[in-house]
Amino acid sequence: MPEGRILIVDDDKNQALLLKKLLALEDYDAHVVHSGLAALETVKGGKYQLVLSDLRMPDLNGYALFQKVREIDPDVVFIILTAYGTIETAVDAIKNGVYDYIQKPVDSGQLARVFDRAMEVVRLRNENRTLREKVGAARKEVTIIGTSAPMQRLLEQVDMIARSDATVLIVGESGTGKELIANRVHFSSARHDAAFEKVNCAAIPENLLEDELFGHEKGAFTGAIASRRGRFERAHKGTLFLDEIAEMPGSLQVKILRVLQEREFERLGGAETISVDVRLIAATNRNLEEQVQKGAFREDLYYRINVIPIRVPPLRERLLDVPLLAQHFLEKSSQKNKKAFRGFSPAALRKLCSYSWPGNVRELENAVERAVVLGLGPEIGEDEIVFHGSEGHGGKADLLERLFATDMSLDDLQREIIETALERSGGNQSKAARLLGLTRRTLQYRVEKYRAGAPKEEPEEDEPADGT
Repeated sequence: MPEGRILIVDDDKNQALLLKKLLALEDYDAHVVHSGLAALETVKGGKYQLVLSDLRMPDLNGYALFQKVREIDPDVVFIILTAYGTIETAVDAIKNGVYDYIQKPVDSGQLARVFDRAMEVVRLRNENRTLREKVGAARKEVTIIGTSAPMQRLLEQVDMIARSDATVLIVGESGTGKELIANRVHFSSARHDAAFEKVNCAAIPENLLEDELFGHEKGAFTGAIASRRGRFERAHKGTLFLDEIAEMPGSLQVKILRVLQEREFERLGGAETISVDVRLIAATNRNLEEQVQKGAFREDLYYRINVIPIRVPPLRERLLDVPLLAQHFLEKSSQKNKKAFRGFSPAALRKLCSYSWPGNVRELENAVERAVVLGLGPEIGEDEIVFHGSEGHGGKADLLERLFATDMSLDDLQREIIETALERSGGNQSKAARLLGLTRRTLQYRVEKYRAGAPKEEPEEDEPADGT
């Protein structure tokens, strides 16, 4: 049976039985009651997502029933059954929130069409409710949202790293959430009660960055009217996060290296050596190996900070997380802008999931907020999703758009996804498996399955796709 519980309300028992049989032919199972008051008690006692009610009933007419049902559960989809002479009343009811009406005598084709559309509304509301529940559960733990295989592996790795005290280097494209990963490392560690200091090395001028990191003594330079502790000193027993570390000038790289090696430094203009116990987390969107080869980054510092590397995957490698992230940003932006949006239309979700997101999660958040600000509601439509990135639809990069094609089977879709992953990985099955979030053994099984054209038993996932 399609999802959702259905209630038929009609004082004409023969008519109610006919409706139940017609719906059964469409694989819908419905419960029947014969009065408005009985329907009201039934709705109070159980979760019904769709109600089909006759308009004229002796104890409580269909529209009055709708108003009372809406007070109990505003998400119930309500359809009115009406005779020719009461169509005008049914139309007025629709203007006030009733989903649709069906005219007597009932045409089985019209009944099926109206119910198919209504059940699609039920399905979308259920999906949005599930998304909201998942977002709420994610917030309770940490504000990193993602249920895709790449994100689950990343979070498992992060939680394991957090238990150590090793220096961490977080790499990833702009907008992927490197700072959120740093937050999780710190707040999941034994240092979580101590300070967590953050410095964006690209946002502070070179002549001020040294003072920001190490502090100064009174009189160290013009305007230094009092001593000041730097971020290293303030992060004692805690964590210091250096974002965009590739932008740090070479003169400061030497001093950072000394602190990491010796755990000590001097303030600007000071002679006293200050010892600190600080865990360092660094992040960059650049390839530091290339920066080392160009002479733009010190090789010894690179090896010192690259003790534990963490790669944050771009959003295009975890498109399954897009609906969940989009719902989170929708709720956040709706609250911020004092608007009430309940979710996204199916077309809008398809559009979101078929874009490559060159700006990653940050671009997604901006796109959703833009839609909220400019949208009228109650849901975000396809036209309200506007991309400002360099890529749009087209080609195999947008395979998820094919997911909704009615002439494509699930096996065909999976085969095309695997072929594309192998193409992008140059035929390397280990790389393709990592891209898809599968084990190498599972990928091999699926490749053999599609080549043979016959189903086989799925192997156990007991081997990581790490290329080893």
